[in-house]
Amino acid sequence: MEGAGSDRLTSPLRSGVTAALVTLVLDQASKLWLLYVFDIGHRGTVKVTPFFDLVLAWNIGISFGWFQNDGQIAQIALMLVKAVAVIALAIWMARSRTVLATVALGLIIGGAIGNAIDRFAYGAVIDFALFHVQIGGNTFNWYVFNLADVAIVAGVAALLYDSFLGYPPQKRPDPG
Repeated sequence: MEGAGSDRLTSPLRSGVTAALVTLVLDQASKLWLLYVFDIGHRGTVKVTPFFDLVLAWNIGISFGWFQNDGQIAQIALMLVKAVAVIALAIWMARSRTVLATVALGLIIGGAIGNAIDRFAYGAVIDFALFHVQIGGNTFNWYVFNLADVAIVAGVAALLYDSFLGYPPQKRPDPG
């Protein structure tokens, strides 16, 4: 006889956990491949298309390179904030009522853990994807990012979609 706990894992939670694990594995595999197989550190900038390059950037800050600080106390503080955020997101994911929100939270959790592993292992997050456009004589670059960042942004977008358009609002009881 299966307990209520196993029923919970067959609910949307399984999709969220799967999304987190797939995100984490793809993120870490891409970074390890770029560092140790492709050897991007020695290749420098690699042009993939006229608007996309592979580059190696060590991000010691938080999202989009904000608050750059390589001091040990700052790095520990960022790790603690991430740990608290992942725990809060996991609780939210366990309580989520829609598959979309659960998967979105899984993407965010997987991305956050992937970047936290980098910070722990290397003291910085490994970023490598750079989109840019040339207009006239000027080149405009987007921030350098990685697959974990993509998952986090996609997860946030999916949460916003779900909160505004996804789950039908609860019907009010009929007063009569």
